[in-house]
Amino acid sequence: MTRRIVSFDDVAERVRQACQSLPDGVPPCYVVRDLYGRVRIVAESPDSEDETAERNRFEPFAQQLQQTLGPRAYPAAEGILFVHRGLLDDLEEAAWEIAPGVRMADRLVTGRGWWSVASRDPSRGVPRFTLFSVKGGMGRSTTAAVVARRLAARGERVLVADLDLESPGLSSAMLTPDRQPEFGVTDWFVESLVGQGDAVIPEMRGQPAWAQDLEGNVHVVPAHGRDPGEYLAKLGRVYLDAPEDWTERLRTLLGRLEEQLDPSVVLVESRSGLSDIAAATVTDLDAEVLLFATDSESAWTDYGILFSHFRTRDLAPKLRERLSLVSALTPEVETLAYLERFRERAWGLFREHLYDELRGGAETGKEFSFDLPEEGAPHDPAVVLWTRGLAAGASLRELEDVPVGKAYPGFLRWFEERLELLRKSGDGG
Repeated sequence: MTRRIVSFDDVAERVRQACQSLPDGVPPCYVVRDLYGRVRIVAESPDSEDETAERNRFEPFAQQLQQTLGPRAYPAAEGILFVHRGLLDDLEEAAWEIAPGVRMADRLVTGRGWWSVASRDPSRGVPRFTLFSVKGGMGRSTTAAVVARRLAARGERVLVADLDLESPGLSSAMLTPDRQPEFGVTDWFVESLVGQGDAVIPEMRGQPAWAQDLEGNVHVVPAHGRDPGEYLAKLGRVYLDAPEDWTERLRTLLGRLEEQLDPSVVLVESRSGLSDIAAATVTDLDAEVLLFATDSESAWTDYGILFSHFRTRDLAPKLRERLSLVSALTPEVETLAYLERFRERAWGLFREHLYDELRGGAETGKEFSFDLPEEGAPHDPAVVLWTRGLAAGASLRELEDVPVGKAYPGFLRWFEERLELLRKSGDGG
């Protein structure tokens, strides 16, 4: 009989078993799964004269990991790594407890991925909204443009940032060629590597033609400048963890733009999908997150994967209050029946993974839980109606009032109410 492999999905449970199988327990440490999916023990460096003794303490655990995980663990002789305290502090934010004194963490391409959530920063002031979806083609670019125009008409100063770098298009859809700025997000990331990031910031925003007569203003920060140049070569360097990790650099960029432009609202179009690159705009920007979806099996499956991860990694309490579902491309026929199905599927996912379980019906008033019909709950969707005039490919350089009025009346009311609640609560300025 062929021996079953130890798969990537088996690793966490096998590490837990290895911890439990040692009669004397495991010294406090981290078990880090690297980019190859192999694990090793990481602990704080001891004094040089104590390293041999400290290594001997971890040796039984390293041997047990090798025995339990096979090729998913480093050989015991290579399976113990001592590092300085600062590196352990970096691990801590993304780690979870797998056994008493033992925490597990993943080393990812972008450093953090979906493994941590940035804390609220009330002092920052300006409210941010991330427009995210697990699938492309959900109308996020159109929504960003429509919301920006509505807010600017009210006198708001709106910053729209295109962070869908692998599929850029928001800026070209909103800006005519003569209004495209010289530089974009990718330019800042590569120039900041050599100390020139601040030099390109003033040349990174353009203004749509339809915004020039509004009471407020709209600044669009594109993925690339008017001449993309060597875009693919630049894109390959955007996600370097140097000198800080990707998420820190992204926060730095957004902070610099906010200092320069002094917006009252920030709209961020995220990359779609479940990759750890997309994660930063959802988990690390201290933003309200609009989750665009359609009532499809693929959408609910993908969001189920994401929500399950939030629950098992104990991230749900840190993030769930920021999440709001958007029913995108809502059909014009049988709309009420469609939205009823959407709401029921959404409620099922939130109840399973993100809402608190009310045991025995007892409530303390502190639970984060909502009934199916409760309006304003995270699972109760803001609605964008499908309208031919705003179908995929429509230009956002001239937003026509008739299709916008058909597609967005309910959504715009919802957004304005959400923004007002944020400001009253003090979380968004």
